[in-house]
Amino acid sequence: MRGFRAICAAVLWCLSAVCALGAVLTEEEIAARIYAPMSLGAQISEDGVYELLNSGGAPAGYVFQTEPMAPLPGFSGAPVNVLVVLDLDGRFLDVQLLTHNEPIFVSGLGEAPFHAFFEQYRGHSISDSLVVGTPYGGSSGGGGLIYLDGVTKATASVRIAHESVLAAALQVAREKMQGIASGPPAYPDPDHVEVLTWDDLLTQGLITRRVATNAEVQALFDGTVWEDDDAEALDAPDAPYLDLWIADVGPKSIARVLLDADTLEELDRFMSISTYDEPILVIETGRHGLVSEEFVRNTSPDWIGAEQDGFPVALRDADLFVELSDAVPDALHDGVAMILRTDRRLGFDPTREWTMTVEAVREHGMFQPEIGSVQLAATHVTDDRFYARPAVVQKLPPWKEAIFNRQTDLIVLAVCLAGLVAVLLGAQSWLAGLAAFTPVRLAILAGVLGFVGWWGQGQLSIVTPLATLQGALAGGSFAFLLYDPFSLLIWGVTILGFVLWGRGLFCGWLCPFGALQEFAHHLGRLLRLPRIEPNARWDARLKLLKYAALAGLVGVTLFAPSHMDKAAEIEPFKTAITTFFLREWYYVAYAALWLVLGLFVFKGFCRYLCPLGALMAIGGAIRLRRWIPRRIECGAPCQLCKVKCKYGSIARDGAIQYSECFQCLDCVTIHDDADQCVPLILRGRTARRASRDLGHPNTVPAE
Repeated sequence: MRGFRAICAAVLWCLSAVCALGAVLTEEEIAARIYAPMSLGAQISEDGVYELLNSGGAPAGYVFQTEPMAPLPGFSGAPVNVLVVLDLDGRFLDVQLLTHNEPIFVSGLGEAPFHAFFEQYRGHSISDSLVVGTPYGGSSGGGGLIYLDGVTKATASVRIAHESVLAAALQVAREKMQGIASGPPAYPDPDHVEVLTWDDLLTQGLITRRVATNAEVQALFDGTVWEDDDAEALDAPDAPYLDLWIADVGPKSIARVLLDADTLEELDRFMSISTYDEPILVIETGRHGLVSEEFVRNTSPDWIGAEQDGFPVALRDADLFVELSDAVPDALHDGVAMILRTDRRLGFDPTREWTMTVEAVREHGMFQPEIGSVQLAATHVTDDRFYARPAVVQKLPPWKEAIFNRQTDLIVLAVCLAGLVAVLLGAQSWLAGLAAFTPVRLAILAGVLGFVGWWGQGQLSIVTPLATLQGALAGGSFAFLLYDPFSLLIWGVTILGFVLWGRGLFCGWLCPFGALQEFAHHLGRLLRLPRIEPNARWDARLKLLKYAALAGLVGVTLFAPSHMDKAAEIEPFKTAITTFFLREWYYVAYAALWLVLGLFVFKGFCRYLCPLGALMAIGGAIRLRRWIPRRIECGAPCQLCKVKCKYGSIARDGAIQYSECFQCLDCVTIHDDADQCVPLILRGRTARRASRDLGHPNTVPAE
């Protein structure tokens, strides 16, 4: 007993050493995370959305945290909080992990892989179909989906974080960025062929004309210092200042009317390369012109802008030489023409009305002139018959994505679980009676350790039910349970096991760390190490520790949930199974202590301290049958099964304490073996004696 008490003290010391080891950011903390030349602007939403300002102080995007807007609970029950920076076009400028309590990262894989995951968002748009995982079937992707690499052993956690980012970003898009496309953009339909004329373009509104006279522009400058700075406007008020023509030449049927053959050919080459750009032809025949003398080709025109739905549309010179067709009136040939382009992926929809603005600029003074400008606007829209709209890429729900990504593992696991349950339910005695039962059992446990544990990451943990409890109390979602279908399948079979056997199915057959402890026990026997076992009184006392541990974890969940990830380190599962001992030394030492202890004390952690085992024992209360066969002689006078039971789950009177039974089947083997079961041995002797008395020495009645 002195040696056993010393071991217990060592366990408690190591456990205390391990256990010794999220909030929304303030405006100042957020500002510190915005990199120059950008800066944080004013808060514009009660949900904590801020403006992003460029170096000139103009709005450049939005900054927000995901927790206030999409507080999806993670596996710890607490949400993952992420800082998201979007530009006005809906592209991710930056995505930073702020706070979380995901156990696999907090004290498992470390923070670096989680931070690296969020770096993949940069440059993508909220209109992209972003999913976590890999293309199904080993293909290279396609179908419009963009795949973000998950984190091995933590796919479920990154899926939850990904859903939080998308949910918050789309909420901002709906409230603040109505001009951002929420799905695939419309594109010119290459199969649409229609013969049109110049008159058709005019009558159908496929080309827009905007004329502004000198008088109109002068009226806009009246009352300013520039009102007398355009002599021509004053001398000829009715003459055109701006004579602007606008047409979308993405549709080939329209382009053929307006452009000559060489320009059409050049435009086709351009669109074959820039597949997302929408080309817009602008012609100006007035005295204003389209661009200033400082304009540089292939850049944004300095005098021309556009907007749709109140949001800016980025225009850029397509750098194409433009010649008009003979169908265009001669007056337009004398003007200035250029083709601008805008990216449809940024939300521009040519089938909805949009506005082009042209700046009229004047200068006042000679040496350091003051520059003043007014805007002239023209609206345009192109009929949607010229465009095709691709079907919106339907992303699968996250739980279906998770299933598809692990479908092979799930099939193998389902087959194995079905086989194990079938054998234990229908052929239990046959299995226990095999001459090679121990090697068969160890082979099954090796499969559980290797496939379920290290490969499949299916080690169940007390963290999951505690997170579920936390979610229920907070009125949150339980969707996180669906993100790990491999473990969820094991949970389902475990709950079925509660009904059929109690805790034994999981604790005895499906727990990877339990399998590891059982291997440690057999290694200890091979090495002929002494077995240390507490007496019956101490065994009963120590078994209460796991319930105390469970109660403590429930208390932490209720009153100090932010510390739950550390408190759950009472389980060495993450160290031994999830991270394969690749952790800080004190976690490794704690897990190794239980395995070394297992060389001497049979499955000490499982029997005495496992909070998940305590929960399993409570869940086993719904067991509907007594599945271990008993005889009237069990317990009085026979005590063999009680003596042989390494779990101490058989009472002195022979009754089975199913809350402590791990379904090892040793007592079933004894019960059915005429060479081990004392009542069968005694009956055999009685039968043989009776046979000798009757003169039939070799006849023994069957049981």
